[in-house]
Amino acid sequence: MRILVISNMYPSHEAPTFGIFVKNQVEALVKQGNHVDVAAITNPKMGKKNVLHKYSTWLLQAGRGLLARKSSYDIVHAHYAFPSGMMARWFKRRFNIPYVVTCHGGDLNKMAKKGRFFRKQTERILQEASHVIAVGRDLEEQVIHDFHVPKDKVSVFSMGVDQNVFHPRGSSVRSQLELSDNQKHVLYVGNIIEEKGIADLVEALALLRQHVPEVILHVVGQPKQAEYFASLTRRIETLQLSGHIHFHGAKPQSEVADWMSAADVFVLPSHTEGFGLVAVEAMACATPVVGTEVGGLTHLLSDGAGVAAEPKNPSSLADSIEQVLSNDVLRQRLIKAGQQKAAANDAEQITKNVLSIYKQAQQKQGERQ
Repeated sequence: MRILVISNMYPSHEAPTFGIFVKNQVEALVKQGNHVDVAAITNPKMGKKNVLHKYSTWLLQAGRGLLARKSSYDIVHAHYAFPSGMMARWFKRRFNIPYVVTCHGGDLNKMAKKGRFFRKQTERILQEASHVIAVGRDLEEQVIHDFHVPKDKVSVFSMGVDQNVFHPRGSSVRSQLELSDNQKHVLYVGNIIEEKGIADLVEALALLRQHVPEVILHVVGQPKQAEYFASLTRRIETLQLSGHIHFHGAKPQSEVADWMSAADVFVLPSHTEGFGLVAVEAMACATPVVGTEVGGLTHLLSDGAGVAAEPKNPSSLADSIEQVLSNDVLRQRLIKAGQQKAAANDAEQITKNVLSIYKQAQQKQGERQ
């Protein structure tokens, strides 16, 4: 099958984790014997000027490339409804090639809410798609009820966890990372942006240290909002936490898995979250997870797979983390349920689901012609 993947996030040598979940799925599709071309943005820089430049350049360059190849694809897969889906919709109208859209969260929870134009475009993109994949149950609800897409055209599953990468590493990984066994290690992995709730986690750490003074916070990820990161740094200094919070920058997935395996607890304090794949990756590494009751995280942490804290509530977050650090019975229960959740989100099975959706989309398109 010849597949075109369109995405406004994709990794590069300079930004190896930017949209890594899209690249992982592309590589999984290729391993299944498919030919996959990618038209994607690889520049993670934010700011109005950067965003306008990279999106306009991407649309022009990708548009020229797609015109050159024309109707050589069997299916187009857009990651994020807008703007990726806009290009996929145009491709369908021009060459009559069906397209599938995966909604990841920001496209519905942020982009579609920027104004009437963006909402209308999102609605058209989703309604004209052959199929819509939502990575979380809350996104499914939005696609069906807010954007009026028939339920039989919507599926719910994550991007999948590669359990060849994300798996328990054993006790030696702590010494490899030079982490003290006399400390409690809390880990966050992801972009350092306001909506991920890092400031709440910093405040929670200050509260937590009153009861668990040996706790340390590790942050693996890149700052994406300069002003926010500056204010965060100032707050850390004010709370006298500089020696207890370590920023390690972005890491390749294999190293991220090492950090996850070494941590006592993984925390995702998001204000909004489509699914929370990074939390499932931590579960696959046999690390207990604390998250906030928002979006897809609410469903992900259900069935005892994680501990849910109130969003934007440092006190609730601190209490949830302390529960995990202090209760060995709870820890073991979380680890077991978390690994079951990770197995249910195995990347290999999800790739099979995606290919099945492609074939159904092709079949339906053929019946209309």
